Amino acid sequence: MKMLIGAAVTAATLLVGTEAAATNYTLWIHGRNGGSTQAGNYNDFSYWGPSTTAAGVNKKAVNWNGTQRVGAENYRIRNALDCFCTGTNSCYIAVHSAGDLQIGYALSLYGTSTRQVKNATPNSNGECGNAGTATQKGWNIKWVAVASGAGGGSELADHGDWAMSEPLVSDLVTTTARSMYNHNATANVEFLMFAGAKGTLYSGILPGQDDEAVSYHSTGGVSGSSGGSYCNPGNWFCRGTLNLLKNACSDGRAKWSFHSVYLRDDGESYNHYANGNWGGIVSKVREYMAQYAY
Repeated sequence: MKMLIGAAVTAATLLVGTEAAATNYTLWIHGRNGGSTQAGNYNDFSYWGPSTTAAGVNKKAVNWNGTQRVGAENYRIRNALDCFCTGTNSCYIAVHSAGDLQIGYALSLYGTSTRQVKNATPNSNGECGNAGTATQKGWNIKWVAVASGAGGGSELADHGDWAMSEPLVSDLVTTTARSMYNHNATANVEFLMFAGAKGTLYSGILPGQDDEAVSYHSTGGVSGSSGGSYCNPGNWFCRGTLNLLKNACSDGRAKWSFHSVYLRDDGESYNHYANGNWGGIVSKVREYMAQYAY
């Protein structure tokens, strides 16, 4: 009887130990940024704002050279996912602008690949060591919250309004961004889209509602091989209304699979830019992560 009790206690202790080892992380993946962040440094939040601001449990900044093409820099995103989202660990993901392309690319092309389980202890290049010999399929991701996502590209890239010497700009051309990978293939991870509409500067170039950098067709996860003119309800000068959640636009055009509009900026209050102070539409994603990523 004592042996049975002892075995039960030991088993319970092992179970508690295993559960205690599980950790949740919040990964923040930035967009185009002139290459100003420290790639591989998960503590550099200079793109976003003060690192002391609440933005989800165990937050990490996933930095990459925001001037270079998505495919060339995507290994840094995969390094972070391997580090913090394998084994017993899980991740919440927040992305901004071209960071939408980065996580979409990673999940579409590598989201069901075999990954080595890592130890969540990164070196100076942002790479983690192996946690034994265990492997798994894909990553443990709870969901992705997207602030002004550029997964559908931007007409500013189409028209050359950004520095064309930056390789990333060629990826942001609307037809290129939409054909870069299968946006419907997310490894069953949900994308929660936060779409800003405080756009004025480029209103003649960006179709429909925009946030000064990206239009609703992209920030709302609207499918198709090219962009379109989508607006808030009651705007008569657009192709259709960007409807909430997974609902198709009013003209019948569907969203990509696993993409839902969680915030449509009906009040036209939020622009594109974080401005190093968790600003613009990023502020709403930060609030969401602070409340629900725990």
